[in-house]
Amino acid sequence: MTTATLYIVSTPIGNLEDFSPRAVATLKKVDLIAVEDTRHSGRLMQHFSISTPMLAVHDHNERARAKILVQKLAQGQSIALISDAGTPLISDPGYHLVNAVRNAGYKVVPVVGPCALIAGLSVAGLATDRFSFYGFLPAKSSGRKQQLQQLVSVTHTQIFYESPHRIVATVDDIVAVMGANRQLVLARELTKTFETIFSAKASEVKCWLGADHNQQKGEFVVLIEGAEPEQLQAIGPKEERMLSLLLAELPIKKAAALTAAITGHKKKALYDRALELQGR
Repeated sequence: MTTATLYIVSTPIGNLEDFSPRAVATLKKVDLIAVEDTRHSGRLMQHFSISTPMLAVHDHNERARAKILVQKLAQGQSIALISDAGTPLISDPGYHLVNAVRNAGYKVVPVVGPCALIAGLSVAGLATDRFSFYGFLPAKSSGRKQQLQQLVSVTHTQIFYESPHRIVATVDDIVAVMGANRQLVLARELTKTFETIFSAKASEVKCWLGADHNQQKGEFVVLIEGAEPEQLQAIGPKEERMLSLLLAELPIKKAAALTAAITGHKKKALYDRALELQGR
């Protein structure tokens, strides 16, 4: 074990068998473990017979604790940082600590392991050559819609985390902003007993959630398919007004097809926009 080193150690997101032997060995050998919640991490430590002292480092005290931990590194101690689950710093505390340690000239070493966003992406069936991770969307619907609106034209996979008490409202907002036909994947309770990966059009995911309250429980990774390049052709005010007028008299499919024939816009993009307009 190298002295004066900060180890960033990934912990299981559900299945304890995902805890690597290297991670366990690291936590046993360091002088101190920085954790989000000593009670939560205490259960993990007990299961793996790890008796290393712990220090709580969370959102509210991280900057102050970073100074203390840098001092301990200066004394030659080795430290591990863990989060409640998964890889530290990924929608979890740790950035200020790692930054402070690196600026002080000490070594930071990753001990790799579980990460919910990567696990979700690996099984989603969406493009993986490029993707963006946004952590948690805003808690209020207005904020969520505003952020989603900025992402409507992004052509690569987009990934979010979401909590059980907001998942229904978030999917509702995705349908409203990105369209009913946008492919959506919910990866729920990854590596746990009730792990579920559901992939469908956004409107179908909305119905699926509404039909089974049990599917609204647990922690979620939300993955959204990138926009098709043909959807990037801007639909201006004139085209949208024409589409709205036709929707008042015609079914969505016919209104979109007629607007496409007149304006030269892609029919699929107009169809998706028509669904959004009708949803309003």
